[in-house]
Amino acid sequence: MPRAGLTPAAVVDHALELLDEQGAQGLTLAAVAARAKVATPSLYKHVPGGLSELRRLVAVRATAELAERLSDAVLGRSTDEAVAALMAAYADYAGEHPERYAAVPQAPQADDPEQLAAATRLVEVVLRVLSGYGLEGSEAIHATRTVRAMAHGFASLTTGGAFRLAEDQAVTLDRMTRVLVEGLRSWP
Repeated sequence: MPRAGLTPAAVVDHALELLDEQGAQGLTLAAVAARAKVATPSLYKHVPGGLSELRRLVAVRATAELAERLSDAVLGRSTDEAVAALMAAYADYAGEHPERYAAVPQAPQADDPEQLAAATRLVEVVLRVLSGYGLEGSEAIHATRTVRAMAHGFASLTTGGAFRLAEDQAVTLDRMTRVLVEGLRSWP
């Protein structure tokens, strides 16, 4: 019988804390069990697929967190203001949780309904923002890919330590967002 109070969601909470503190290499079943104050075999009652399932659940949660962060940021905003809020929220999430961000799959597994649902919500936030520019159909998809490529590129380079010069990264993000907004305003 599973320990009272320990649920699959609580196990993922412990895993996310470890990921934040120790990175992907620190995410082991033994470390999660120690944090949850249970024996390692007890975790299998909550994540029967072991470490691979736990990593999958972490990816789902991180994707859902990012989607929620973006959705909250764009709420009540449209067009340029929404794009700026989305880009800032994306960069902020990656900066605050670089290891969680690294766990977000860029292409969800087609046979994983939870992963697909979280990724779909993420893309839907972007599509909703882009609808303010009158983009729909294939053009909305191309624009979504553009936004995601810019947001992910900036986040990946930032969290990877690639921007080492003294210039403020927030200014770089602002300049990039302006370029993006100009492009969206004049989208073909």
